[in-house]
Amino acid sequence: MNLAARDGLAALRSRLQEQKAHAIERYRRQPRPEALLAALRRVADTQVRALLESHPLPRGACLAAIGGYGRGELYPGSDLDILVLLERNPDAAGRECIEGFIAALWDIGLEPGHSVRTLAQCRHEAAADITVQTSLLEARWLAGSRKLFQQFRAQMQADLDPCEFYLAKRTEMQQRHARHQDTPYALEPNCKEAPGGLRDLQVLLWLARAAGLGASWKAVARTDLLTSAEFRALRRAERAFKRLRIELHLLAGRREDRVLFDLQPRLAHVYGFVDQPHRRASELLMQRYYWAARVVCQVNRLLMQSLEERLFPQPQAPAQRLDDDFCVRRNRLVLQRPDAFERKPGLLLGVFLALQQHPELQGMAADTLRALWHARRHIDKHFRDDPANQQQFLSILQQAQGIVHALRDMTLWGILPRYLPPFRRIVGQMQHDLFHAYTVDQHILMVIRNVRRFTMPEHAQEYPLASQLIADLDDHWLLYVAALFHDIAKGRGGDHSQLGAAEVRRFARRHRLPRADSQFLEFLVREHLTMSQVAQKRDLSDPQVIHAFAQRVGTQHRLAALYLLTVADIRGTSPRVWNTWKGKLLEDLYHQTLATLGGARPDTRTILALRKEAAATEIRRLGLRDESRDAFWSQLDVAYFLRHDANEIAWHTRHLYHCFQGPAPVVRARVLGQSEALQILAYAPDRSDLFMDICTCFDRHGLSIQDARIHTTRQGWALDSFIVLLPEGDRDYRAHATLIEHELLATLSVSPQTLAAQTLGHRGSRRSRVFPIMPSVSLQPDEQGGNWRLSVMTADRVGLLHDLARVFTRHGVSLKMAKIMTLGDRVEDIFIVQGGILDQARGQLQFERHVFEALAAQPVGTQARAPFQPSIPTQASS
Repeated sequence: MNLAARDGLAALRSRLQEQKAHAIERYRRQPRPEALLAALRRVADTQVRALLESHPLPRGACLAAIGGYGRGELYPGSDLDILVLLERNPDAAGRECIEGFIAALWDIGLEPGHSVRTLAQCRHEAAADITVQTSLLEARWLAGSRKLFQQFRAQMQADLDPCEFYLAKRTEMQQRHARHQDTPYALEPNCKEAPGGLRDLQVLLWLARAAGLGASWKAVARTDLLTSAEFRALRRAERAFKRLRIELHLLAGRREDRVLFDLQPRLAHVYGFVDQPHRRASELLMQRYYWAARVVCQVNRLLMQSLEERLFPQPQAPAQRLDDDFCVRRNRLVLQRPDAFERKPGLLLGVFLALQQHPELQGMAADTLRALWHARRHIDKHFRDDPANQQQFLSILQQAQGIVHALRDMTLWGILPRYLPPFRRIVGQMQHDLFHAYTVDQHILMVIRNVRRFTMPEHAQEYPLASQLIADLDDHWLLYVAALFHDIAKGRGGDHSQLGAAEVRRFARRHRLPRADSQFLEFLVREHLTMSQVAQKRDLSDPQVIHAFAQRVGTQHRLAALYLLTVADIRGTSPRVWNTWKGKLLEDLYHQTLATLGGARPDTRTILALRKEAAATEIRRLGLRDESRDAFWSQLDVAYFLRHDANEIAWHTRHLYHCFQGPAPVVRARVLGQSEALQILAYAPDRSDLFMDICTCFDRHGLSIQDARIHTTRQGWALDSFIVLLPEGDRDYRAHATLIEHELLATLSVSPQTLAAQTLGHRGSRRSRVFPIMPSVSLQPDEQGGNWRLSVMTADRVGLLHDLARVFTRHGVSLKMAKIMTLGDRVEDIFIVQGGILDQARGQLQFERHVFEALAAQPVGTQARAPFQPSIPTQASS
């Protein structure tokens, strides 16, 4: 490229940047999204046409804008979708012209998403790919042959089959919604692609155009598909989404359509939201987002059904009478009278019950949905106090099918929030606890969905124990009530479990439930976190732990129900929180508690004898002699046998009986049954920094410790057992087992001085950097004499356990057991520790302070925020 050409491109680039900056400056003075999108499109049009003067296309070619650019909308971070349309395949000179033009677009700062096709190729690719067809339908002439462009537009329109297009776009939309868990209420939603986002609006306009109803909302509003109120609400929502996407691009400095946590506070500032006493400004922003998304979901449902009726007309036939209130038309539920909801407000619940009782129907007709939406105001205190309406609501929860669908639709159309005022308070409520992925109301609906899945045969393989237990519960519908109320008091301050128990007690009294059912519901809501905390934080090999939990539960019936609610709750928080190791812990706790509730009350001596006998039986089956077993066991004390089950004892004995006197370390790893976990045995000479070195090795391989049991033999060797999880998405357990055996053995075989020189990076998650957790530390005497129970809570990050292990080493504190509870990006860990320094009040305080400092260490990559002032206890916890 010669100097003059380079100067020309530089001038175009400078002019482009100047014009974009001027358009954005005007937008900042008056934030009208449509004006900015049109201005940026005009800027791009001008520069593209100017560029063609120095970089012309082949003779007879046409340049067209397609996609969003063709629609006339260009967002600040979007690329430039263009089509180079040719009469025939280009020769070498033509290809060189096109390549030069595309390269020049990049040079001046326009990022093109380009395609080069003949008319025949356009037709072929449009027929094969609905996305390509949609993009081409929005083509807009930019430069070149108008005749070729008109031929192209005419051919695209002629090839368009509105019915096939509707079916393809509906399928595409369903698949897109499924990728976003079929909810607009994610905590970091994609404002373009998620349900209720911009794409849903675009789909409706594409379908309206295909059906010949116009290419704008004004044109659609002139038909009978939208009321004037719906049109106004839709336009407000569309403008809100367009502005949000613009602000996301401007804040991120690139194309970014996700409303990320680290952008939410800055977005709130741009919109003028300020923090309130109990709500962040970002939460107010997101509540507005969810309002707009719900409007779009509602209109999308209405228009999709209306368009289907237009495109797929059926012969006129009288509606089939269902009962005095409803009839069926086109296999959808229709009101007998348009004013039915006004005449009989109880039908606002009855319509959902009717759909449940007639699963062959495809839902409500568009007119029925519209009438339902406008009649929701009739749900008031008088409506809620009507015994007939109360019975209908209970009947919805007691049906054999359609419960989840009914509750989701009742939420979408504003019926459930009006019928249950406490539920209304948590609609669209954010959760910044680092492990929930959805708003409170959507999490509740996810939990109800999970409980419902326990009853379905097709999910029995996924939830074998849960499916078995729920089949034996005659009143399992009460679990739906418990799920509905378990988090309903979040955001009020105080213990949401206790507050929720009070709410469900009022619900039971108002709905005239038997006293036993009311007490059962109160128990489930009040204790819905207990089973998870015991399973993941306490030593399940301790008979006292099981006995105390059994006393708290009280009956086998309550135990089964609490297990079901706990599994459904954990699996409804986020796809990242559940794993089969947690499932195994819950199952173990259930079975041990069931035995205790069934009358089993073995003391420590009996448990020890039974565990040794079971382990001995398994060892004999492996062909080991009793003499070899006894020689190894003589090095172990009672605590070892109480902390490990028979299978673990046999596994340890098999690998250590012949080498328990050294001289070399031993490392073994195995996959734990069907669970997504590895169990690792490390046997080495004990030293103060051994646990720290093991943590260093695990961190290097991305392994997350879930459970650690530390034991020292009478000869001074450490016999440590760990449960670790693989990195997220990695399922090659056996390969990791082999690798970690080799790597950890090498780690334990080198000198401590070499290992001490190794350092780890500390990288926290993006979410934990935006919503930092104030770390907490608690040190209390353990139930077992001489030990201490260290509880910590903080944001998860790489190297966290390593840092804590360094504190242990520094203070001469030895670890006896660790229970690691990871909830998304938050950890709540329990350590049973021992050390002389902990017997002194001053030593306790110093140890706690250093633990706190390790938790509060700023991860790499975090930006400095407000000064962090930790609150350290002023006296020893004892």
